[in-house]
Amino acid sequence: MANALGYVTETKAGFEGTLAMMNLSASIRIEKNAEKAGDGQPDYRIFAGETSTEIGGGWMRKAKQSGRDYLSITLADPQIGPRKIFANLAPVKGKKGRHVILWNPRD
Repeated sequence: MANALGYVTETKAGFEGTLAMMNLSASIRIEKNAEKAGDGQPDYRIFAGETSTEIGGGWMRKAKQSGRDYLSITLADPQIGPRKIFANLAPVKGKKGRHVILWNPRD
């Protein structure tokens, strides 16, 4: 079952919105990585809060069944917990430019 961790809206630089979990609520920015120099580096960098702390990265992927491009993100920060969170951005139906951060727990 997928869980919504927050919502973001498209901007010229990427996305902006809120990460909202049970023990954490923070504004986030997902920005294109202008310094990307190789495949191992993220296509996007994720920043949180007023201090713009970097908490993750995002990689463009292609869905196997539909062939659509999507953004796969990884979040890691002590406030989130001891494990990384793997999630995807999915468009919100009927809301152009709006996306939900969906977490699919692996265990």
